[in-house]
Amino acid sequence: MNILIAEDEIGISNFLKQGLEEENFKVTVANDGQKALQFALKQNFDLLLLDWMLPKLSGIEICASFRKNNKHTPIIFLTAKDTVQETIEGLKAGANDYIKKPFSFDELLERIKVQFRISNPENEAYSLGPIFLKTETHQVFVNEKEVSLTQKEFSLLEYLIKNKGIVCTRNQIIKEVWNIHFDYDSGVIDVFINSIRKKLGLKKEEDYIKTVRGIGYIAKEI
Repeated sequence: MNILIAEDEIGISNFLKQGLEEENFKVTVANDGQKALQFALKQNFDLLLLDWMLPKLSGIEICASFRKNNKHTPIIFLTAKDTVQETIEGLKAGANDYIKKPFSFDELLERIKVQFRISNPENEAYSLGPIFLKTETHQVFVNEKEVSLTQKEFSLLEYLIKNKGIVCTRNQIIKEVWNIHFDYDSGVIDVFINSIRKKLGLKKEEDYIKTVRGIGYIAKEI
């Protein structure tokens, strides 16, 4: 899971980055609001942690601008502001949750996990770089734009993303995706992989599905 932290206090951002990476999250840090919004709009994050008071753009401004393009990614505010009116302002801008500084890292971690459970019920959604896959609705998005895949292409992509970071052998893919448990020409996999890559429309240097020569394929963050 990828998290963006927008926080201008270096001590806090370093503390959060270290703690979340130890929990196996991928973390990107922006120390001003302008950079945070640029990152949020260009990259595929699973959750945003926004400080309210930031240089150049406030957390509220980031949240409101981001919600014009993305209605689903959870946003949690980190702030010293805690009046009822300020809480309402943050929620109206599109925030999902609100935690007051100073806060316990354990509490923040649980709040993050709650948002992931809400946004990805029963782990029915998966991401790989700019690719977002929803198993419940059989939808695939690249940079927020929906891509049309055949049922078998979807199943193959789903299998690779679910096993992100693990080399999937040709025999495993044939068994799990095609449900074939005997010797079979695995060359069909190459045809489907090429079709998926073409439909995803990623640049050559954005090859998130890598060929492991002589073995199989691996879905891997760049």
